[in-house]
Amino acid sequence: VQLVESGRGSVQPGGSLTLSCAATGLTSDDYSIGWFRQAPGKERGGVSRINSLDGSTSYADSVKGRFTISLDNAKNTMYLQMNDLKPGDTAVYYCALVIRGLLNLYSDFADYWGRGTQVTVSS
Repeated sequence: VQLVESGRGSVQPGGSLTLSCAATGLTSDDYSIGWFRQAPGKERGGVSRINSLDGSTSYADSVKGRFTISLDNAKNTMYLQMNDLKPGDTAVYYCALVIRGLLNLYSDFADYWGRGTQVTVSS
């Protein structure tokens, strides 16, 4: 399985950006996929996840109401719509996937990781 991220960019505070993560080589329809992020000098932490079977979602408190995660099951592609971006959202964002399990936003564990994509929020 490979996770291919896209959508890196630089935006001003209050702006929007959409990240996508395509999972190739995936043979199971039961998985949990989401995003973690790591800011300079900080540990990597969970941002959001979505489960493939029931579409249930979870968000870190810091992004609730601003970020929306969605999943196109037919394409095995997950999207993160990020609105009202703040400088504190600046980080490298990593796509992560767990097969037949739950992606835990509070544990830095996944079966597969993407290479990361840079998001910069600055005026």
